[in-house]
Amino acid sequence: MLSICTTGHDRTGKRCSRRELLRVGMLGFGSISLAHMLAANLHAGSRHKFIRDKAVVMLNLQGGPTQFETFDPKMEAPQEIRSMFGEVRTSLPGICFGSHFPELAKRARQLAIVRSYRHGMSSHEPAAWHVAAGGNATGACMGSLYSHVAGITNNVTGIPNHTLVIPAAVSTQYKSFNAVPSRVTQLGHLPAAYKAFDPSSGGQILDNMKLNITGSRLDDRRGLLTSLDDFKRRLDGSDAIGGADTFQRQAFDVILGGVSEAFDISKEDRRLVAQYDTSMFDVHPESVAKRARKELIQGHSPVALGKQMLLARRLVEAGCGFVTVACAGWDMHGDHEFEIADGMPVLGPAVDKSVSAFLDDIEQRGLSEKILLVITGEFGRTPKINKLLGRDHWGDLCPLVFAGGGLPMGQVIGQSDRHGGQPISDPISSESVLATIFHTLFDIGELRLASGLPTEIVRAITAGQPISQLVS
Repeated sequence: MLSICTTGHDRTGKRCSRRELLRVGMLGFGSISLAHMLAANLHAGSRHKFIRDKAVVMLNLQGGPTQFETFDPKMEAPQEIRSMFGEVRTSLPGICFGSHFPELAKRARQLAIVRSYRHGMSSHEPAAWHVAAGGNATGACMGSLYSHVAGITNNVTGIPNHTLVIPAAVSTQYKSFNAVPSRVTQLGHLPAAYKAFDPSSGGQILDNMKLNITGSRLDDRRGLLTSLDDFKRRLDGSDAIGGADTFQRQAFDVILGGVSEAFDISKEDRRLVAQYDTSMFDVHPESVAKRARKELIQGHSPVALGKQMLLARRLVEAGCGFVTVACAGWDMHGDHEFEIADGMPVLGPAVDKSVSAFLDDIEQRGLSEKILLVITGEFGRTPKINKLLGRDHWGDLCPLVFAGGGLPMGQVIGQSDRHGGQPISDPISSESVLATIFHTLFDIGELRLASGLPTEIVRAITAGQPISQLVS
């Protein structure tokens, strides 16, 4: 734990000395301190050689994105089926996206678009759990499987290895925005220690960092960062850490430096923040006015999505191996939810801009080969537009897009039928999605030979076959 006491007393009311400020220890590792863990890393040798220098960012379009208005417009189909807003040509010959994705269309050579992903489930919670878990037998989401193998925190930087980024993670002003974390971060049979770190609510790792600073709270990002900065300034030049060894000093720097700063997007250049900015894509007042549940539709606003994607990049740079970004509002039935008619003009451009900025950003930083971006949701939508100008649940075809990770891009994998409702070639399962992701993150051959890992976890990660077109 990290205990910081500026008032002279800890939470029990006991006096704490200045040396108490440096009690850096357990961060989800039982009785192993962070300093000990950093020292042990020097002797790890080949023990973790199956862990590649790769990371996954999964953008989950919660509610179930329409395949027609996103990446499979089917403009040759009847009017009640084809994309309501038409299509836009991409940089790939003969391939079109929905018209709200012109920037991604320009970058289609950086994408692998799957048009044949099917799992057959059409109920929100079971389908969301299934997709997040990649259908594995433990029932745990892929991020939790990853942290079980790679460690709860990065053993160099101390950053959580499995992090959830909902709108409230980037600012408290988005606390009322919608997200359903339980549908994308389930633990299945795994212990609670492998739950995703949620910076909007503190999470287990911040809960284990006791910051006894008057006037600040763990869920107050600005207060936390300000207090840490002030604390570092006061320690500068003092003898408070003079007696600490190399690894204790490094642990101190991890907690008061890299970990906290990774969550602070204000440190980014304003021009880059502007490239990610989705604040202009707010829900239209007319959409709110005509709904009985006005707070629900307003909570679907994607104005924070750009900052969420920017934070995801910062977390990966700081050593996080698996980031899930949640974007709600894709359950476009009509009625109290969005219709296709008023939902897509808001959510589509926000995804188009934020993901395009993300792709450009990681390319400029030389991270395109390291980061695998995965875009999907719990299922797709019905081929036929309903009487409320929406589309209903459809588990027989689900949008799925990959980018980066060192995988072969610039291709379309599989085909759907002429009504966009079923795969007619190269059907892709959730198990293959999981295998593709973990073949990116791990050397599977070495992982199978590793000792000390639970058989159930290794089997869950290694059982499936990756998408053949993405195996280089």
